Amino acid sequence: MTATKGLEGIVAAASSISSIVDGVLTYRGYNIDDLAQNASFEEVAYLLWFGKLPNDAELKQLQQDLSNEATIPDEVIQQMKSYPKDTNTMAALRSAVSALALYDGEADDMSREANERKAVRLQAKLPTVIAALARIREGKEPVAPLAGVSIAENFLYMLRGEKPDEVSVKALDQALVLHADHELNASTFAARVTVATLSDIYSGVTSAIGALKGPLHGGANEAVMKMLNEIGSIENVEPYIMNKLENRDKIMGFGHRVYKNGDPRAKHLQKMSRELGEMKGDTQLYDMSVKIDDLVTSQKGLRPNVDFYSASVYTQLGINHELFTPIFAISRVSGWTAHILEQYENNRIIRPRAEYVGQTDQKYVPVEQRA
Repeated sequence: MTATKGLEGIVAAASSISSIVDGVLTYRGYNIDDLAQNASFEEVAYLLWFGKLPNDAELKQLQQDLSNEATIPDEVIQQMKSYPKDTNTMAALRSAVSALALYDGEADDMSREANERKAVRLQAKLPTVIAALARIREGKEPVAPLAGVSIAENFLYMLRGEKPDEVSVKALDQALVLHADHELNASTFAARVTVATLSDIYSGVTSAIGALKGPLHGGANEAVMKMLNEIGSIENVEPYIMNKLENRDKIMGFGHRVYKNGDPRAKHLQKMSRELGEMKGDTQLYDMSVKIDDLVTSQKGLRPNVDFYSASVYTQLGINHELFTPIFAISRVSGWTAHILEQYENNRIIRPRAEYVGQTDQKYVPVEQRA
């Protein structure tokens, strides 16, 4: 046996949910460009769960189900209020999602029908949990979800306490579509490993959130925003980036293990960043991002990934950087739960081997004889 570092290039599962072939990302065979330009996030969630785009009646039923399940138990809100104010937001989200299982009477029902209902429940409740966490941290009371609106609109409403404008809703909805699934990424693999033991769907999603918390996975867009804040103005971009490159420092938001010619999602977020900046009459973040993009691409041959422009998009939506990764989870829970459902359907416990590289032929020596 020979180990492959990071399991790079290893095919660890067969899946019909999403694919990345020759730099093209598809969900159930639909090109991400087609979906990003035309589909709502709710349509994409249905596609990931059920393998087809919904008809009008199916979409309306899903929208109703999501609306009905958007509230969270008062006990979970009280628990969130007890968290330390400086708690990492992803750590708080991980704890709150785990707690949701305690108030779900179907938590341990492993039937396909119950797990589909729990997938909808998790998708509906994550935006409410995250908005509540943000408001509690600011010393405000959580805002109850609206009935009959999209996940994107509801999240912005619960976060701000007022109805958002259509451009902001459209931008967030498209961002959710772009982040919904990404084949066997770290958090999805973590979810599948957990539920392959026949643990419950909440355990799988909690594992996924734990993996997404890491800065090499979901936290990269926060690091991009931190970099933009450090640079401060477009005049500082070139000296800052050139200094980073000369010191061989990692520049977050560039490069991707499975994309050699650029992340196909990045262009949609770049366009979104420009449109939001123009709408607000301030394109500084967009202009800085483009200049960084040009420098890193020309100097290193690295192209931006999905995290790079999402940082400026979320900031222009008035979203604090601490919520960037949790918003990723709002979208990706659709993919996580789709993979969990698929894992349950054709399950075998995931148990790879390790290449042993330690000492051999060791002999036991009594403790009094050891050096």
